[in-house]
Amino acid sequence: MPPWASTRLRRLALALLAAVAASLVLTTGAMAGAITPESGGSPNANDIASIYRIAGYIAIFVFLAVEIALIYSLFRFAYRRGRVAAQIRGNTSLEIGWTVAAALILVVLTIITFAKLSGIKAPPATGGVTPASAAAGQLRRPLPAGGQRLHVDVNGQQYVWRYTYPNGAYAYEEMVVPVNTTVLLDIRAQDVIHSWWIPKLGGKFDAVPGYVNRTWFRASRPAVYRGQCAELCGRNHANMVALVKAVPQAQYQRWIQRQKQTIDAANRATAAQAQPPSSTPGGGG
Repeated sequence: MPPWASTRLRRLALALLAAVAASLVLTTGAMAGAITPESGGSPNANDIASIYRIAGYIAIFVFLAVEIALIYSLFRFAYRRGRVAAQIRGNTSLEIGWTVAAALILVVLTIITFAKLSGIKAPPATGGVTPASAAAGQLRRPLPAGGQRLHVDVNGQQYVWRYTYPNGAYAYEEMVVPVNTTVLLDIRAQDVIHSWWIPKLGGKFDAVPGYVNRTWFRASRPAVYRGQCAELCGRNHANMVALVKAVPQAQYQRWIQRQKQTIDAANRATAAQAQPPSSTPGGGG
């Protein structure tokens, strides 16, 4: 290969590496928290991120321990002129030790995961109140702490999310919720499989036609949380964004009442237009 071709290949490889690095840096939504999932928006998201961090710290410790031992062995027992390397056939104590250590790591990770799993799946109960939906094998829905909860139906359709509230009001694309209130979500789809994912508010849940997935979140402060459909659902999939706007309780009450009034007024206007014109009786000749 001529020198100019080799130089060109190196430049192309460096440009490709830079492009990949830039795409990883710029696609923050897809990377979530880069190393761990995003958190800070809801207690269940915080628990998910903490499990990732604990597992990551243990993995880093194991990696460093193995690499340090490997580098030490490479230098300590390297071949030298006039010296015969030690012939080691096995070390029973060492082999038992690292087997037990690996088992202990798995046990610790399992205990931590199951300890946090109940808090991830369902909000904390108040007074041990558990509805009948738990007995049906669905997501356990105890009364959240403080008794404040809001039930929202999330319906995925090509290519927008529809949110339906208990009073019959609904909205598209942006879900408005009060802060410090546990929001219970019923996630479904009416056409193809979608996926509801607001990274800072918890895990990803598929929206499947004919099936209901359930999750929850509780925003502790006013903010706008952004997400997107995370399942390829058609050619306009990239446009299927999802927003959750957490606002103070009073502001939410004003919004939900205004939204309901606007929808009712629109329904009345549509019904009036659909009425056939009344016939006027003609006069006799």
